[in-house]
Amino acid sequence: MSKKDGKNTKKVTTKDEKKVSKKDKNTKKIKKEKVKKESFFKGVEKEMGKVRWPLKKEMIKYSIATLSFIIFFGIFFTLGDLIIAGFKMLVG
Repeated sequence: MSKKDGKNTKKVTTKDEKKVSKKDKNTKKIKKEKVKKESFFKGVEKEMGKVRWPLKKEMIKYSIATLSFIIFFGIFFTLGDLIIAGFKMLVG
């Protein structure tokens, strides 16, 4: 309620007006979400266009390097574990 010219006035809204305003809010909300999704996917598409994908030769090179590191560290930790286990057997 607000005072206007010394009188208390109150805005009266009908149920239909409330329903319409809720529908408008929901419609606007849905439109905003749709715009956000569309702009997100447009941004993703734009960024994917900037990506430089590796060539076949590069992929082979990177794969060999990765497998080499896996094998090296696998052997390294296995030997380390065996050495520590051997010392434990000698001491304990």
